[in-house]
Amino acid sequence: MPKKRLIGVVVSDKMKKTVVVQVEAIKKHPLYKRRYRFHKKYKAHNEKLDLRIGDKVVIEECRPISKEKRWRVIKKI
Repeated sequence: MPKKRLIGVVVSDKMKKTVVVQVEAIKKHPLYKRRYRFHKKYKAHNEKLDLRIGDKVVIEECRPISKEKRWRVIKKI
């Protein structure tokens, strides 16, 4: 089974080798059928330490690296 990949924006780079990536998606309300945006934040492993706030990145699912990190930064867009 292929690993999930998401595109998001870096919102925090204050931790060592970790960035917080905010991913935006669009959902449809089940009753009212209105579409709305929602955001979710993921902690992703960043080995190179080259990312800053505002960078657009691709993250990929991986094995658990720590308590909350289950994603890895693949590339900067």
